[in-house]
Amino acid sequence: MDTSALKESLLNTKSKDKWVRIGIKKRAGVVVPLFSVYSKESLGIGDFSDLKLLIDWAASAGFSILQMLPLNEAGALSCPYDAISSFALEPAYFSFAEFSAHPLMKSRIEKLRNDFSVSTMYVDYAIKEAKINLLRQFYNEEGDLSSKQLEEFKERNVYWLYDFALYKTLKAHYGGRPWYEWDDQFKNRNVAALKDFSSKKRDDIDFFIWLQWILYKQLKSAAAYARQKGVLLKGDLPILVSRDSADVWQRPEYFKLDFAAGAPPDMYTAKGQRWGMPTYDWERIASENFRYLEEKLRYAQEFYDILRIDHVVGLFRIWSIPYSEPIENGGLNGVFDPSEEKKWSIQGRNLLSVFLDNTKMLLCAEDLGVIPAACTDALKEFGIPGNDVQRWVKDWKIRHDFLNPEEYRQLSVAMLSTHDTTNWFAWWENEAGTIDEGLFTRRCSDHRNIDAELAKRELFDSARSRYGRLRWKEQIHSVDKLVQVLGKSKEELADFLDFYQNSFHEKEKLWQRLGIKGQLREQCDKEIMRAGLKITLDSAAIFCINTIIDWLYLAEIFPGDAYQFRINTPGTVSFKNWSLRIPIFLEDLLRHPVNREIRRMIEDSGRI
Repeated sequence: MDTSALKESLLNTKSKDKWVRIGIKKRAGVVVPLFSVYSKESLGIGDFSDLKLLIDWAASAGFSILQMLPLNEAGALSCPYDAISSFALEPAYFSFAEFSAHPLMKSRIEKLRNDFSVSTMYVDYAIKEAKINLLRQFYNEEGDLSSKQLEEFKERNVYWLYDFALYKTLKAHYGGRPWYEWDDQFKNRNVAALKDFSSKKRDDIDFFIWLQWILYKQLKSAAAYARQKGVLLKGDLPILVSRDSADVWQRPEYFKLDFAAGAPPDMYTAKGQRWGMPTYDWERIASENFRYLEEKLRYAQEFYDILRIDHVVGLFRIWSIPYSEPIENGGLNGVFDPSEEKKWSIQGRNLLSVFLDNTKMLLCAEDLGVIPAACTDALKEFGIPGNDVQRWVKDWKIRHDFLNPEEYRQLSVAMLSTHDTTNWFAWWENEAGTIDEGLFTRRCSDHRNIDAELAKRELFDSARSRYGRLRWKEQIHSVDKLVQVLGKSKEELADFLDFYQNSFHEKEKLWQRLGIKGQLREQCDKEIMRAGLKITLDSAAIFCINTIIDWLYLAEIFPGDAYQFRINTPGTVSFKNWSLRIPIFLEDLLRHPVNREIRRMIEDSGRI
């Protein structure tokens, strides 16, 4: 599809200089959680040296964008979207490569490698503390605190660095407890008490500053390497930070601590979502000229060419759940903040303007879910691409069918999956043509005379329903048949009709879009996966960025049930979240024949 009109349009937006900087052309990319990849030198988890191997692979396979999940330091659940700092980098990603020949470190590094194998399916995040402990040994023996570079780093990052190091030191002092459980003098930042504590713990504070400096240098080196290879690094800025974070402890006035952010119920999450992070007090942040946002962007810009704004609609209005609400209710009893819809556009546009005015990075936006027109219109006007996820890119109201590739938004990032969904091959096998069981049960309870269990037996094929997804029986072949079974009028069953029309024979409809000859196959295979990837590559979208899991299905390296290869299951707490590993060393991936296949597909799509 011709992009000349899009180019002309983008050159008349607030993002003009960002687009000129990277070049306005169709590109292909890959999303990679750093914890999911590893080399033969890795210590229990992918690290910043492995990032260079990953860049080599991306370049060889024809990708010009490498998108990372957030690399900020995560909290106890190791969730990168629940970071303990908007600035500090994750110590688990520290690379010991430069220390491998050091006489004091060599044997210790080898022990760490033996203790934390990369051969398991999931990362053991005890590696983080083990790395920090080893680094502390090195720091105590040979840490260089007199470096001019270190002093410059401290001066450039005075806004957040010292307070973060103090937060980490206090957190260790309190055995890992959150800041709001510390003694009042520290919880409430009594100046005299903090000064006294700092003088006694000076060495600990200096260590955490030194550690962030070393991490900064390693990621900065990887970013420079990416530019040499012609690969744009795309970062990810979580819109929120953990309640137990250095940001919230340092500036609690910026946050509405009586509320927890989340998302309202939808067809995929029956109770909505409760993420737990506090929402922002934007008026207070604005009163200090948005320096908090400016500093976040300035630091991210040290590493990235493109930045993804997570949950961008939250800048316009965010689902706020009273913190006192029972956890088991999820996001059911929240409200939008601001509550007045007329304020959404004003607030969102103002905040996006602050973002655009304070960075050279091209901004992209995660605009999934129910998005008000105020947000959609602003992104288009400002030249900021949104996300088009294949399974949701449909005409939901009239055709009840998937859009053709040329119907995707030009100003978007096309993809098959996200880190919060099943991979596409698991979606094909388990979710296409289904509805969420929890949501269906809730809707039945909203109608007093519908017996949910009876309705499920009558409407759905239990033998083909799994993982909390209900697949329609073939006998329910029309709206009239559905109405007959449920015994109510069409007007009363509007929500059920919507579920039905957008999911019944969904897989059969997509089979036609895939253009594969022969009878529909329930099990995914390379041909089906290649056709799915081709939809996003051939789409009108300016960028096509799929997950490394979806791309590497073509390499046939994922054994067993496709459903197990998932980065995160929203609304759950599990060691399987944010810890999945790809079952191949980066060195072997660099030599794998699948790279030529991926490159040919990208070339054929005109995105090389």
